[in-house]
Amino acid sequence: MNTLPKDPVMRFSWLNTQLRDHYKSLKELCEDMELSEEQIRTSMEEAGFLYEPENNQFH
Repeated sequence: MNTLPKDPVMRFSWLNTQLRDHYKSLKELCEDMELSEEQIRTSMEEAGFLYEPENNQFH
């Protein structure tokens, strides 16, 4: 996950921007950027953010 911001709040903002502007799902973002969806979900959950597939964003 070297391409993601290390700061959890910055990562939250970056991911939601990417999801809103470029991707229909977290799975699509991860496949395109060759990232582990499980690692992203885990790191975001540890920071207190959960992914909502119906809204395609973390909250």
